[in-house]
Amino acid sequence: MKPMNLVVVTAGLGKPSTTRLLADRLAEGAVRSLAGERTVETQVVELRDLAVDIANNLVTGFPGARLRDALEAVRRADGLIAVTPIFTASYSGLFKSFFDVIDNSALDGKPVLVAATGGTARHSLALEHALRPLFAYLRAIVVPTAVYAASEDWGTAGDAATGDLATRIARASGELAGLMSHRPAAAGRSDTVVPFEQQLAALRP
Repeated sequence: MKPMNLVVVTAGLGKPSTTRLLADRLAEGAVRSLAGERTVETQVVELRDLAVDIANNLVTGFPGARLRDALEAVRRADGLIAVTPIFTASYSGLFKSFFDVIDNSALDGKPVLVAATGGTARHSLALEHALRPLFAYLRAIVVPTAVYAASEDWGTAGDAATGDLATRIARASGELAGLMSHRPAAAGRSDTVVPFEQQLAALRP
């Protein structure tokens, strides 16, 4: 049986960043929940390393090799974890730009766990008014529990076990694992390429 592919997209700008830390904890939780069922291969896509490639793609319409590999990894994933810092009450521009250049059908029916980090708990609703609608538009299956981590959630030691963040991580990653385990492996599906003219015709009234 082929291993399942879990892809983690993180838009943290710092190194290290709490965005990456949260992404890693969520991935660890999903892998732990799937233990005994399937082998899981995890790939992390750090958007900070692809910022120039994403900007060039937006201008030229053509992805460079590194960005193309990242987009293909997301397309072939059996499950996706997407984590962004919250800027001005919404996802970061880098995060949105990556999903602007991804193919519209790449996330069809794909289980996605959305999460975010921020300096204050006041921004937690961005998960519901910004991230969830974005992935619903891309026809992904977003898990019921979204995870937001404010600065105080990490505690002075930077430990995710502080407060109830660990509980939310466990619940959300368990939901993602449940959806992944009941979905055929992406690598085993055949992909049909629909000509652009046919796609365009389908949009006409």
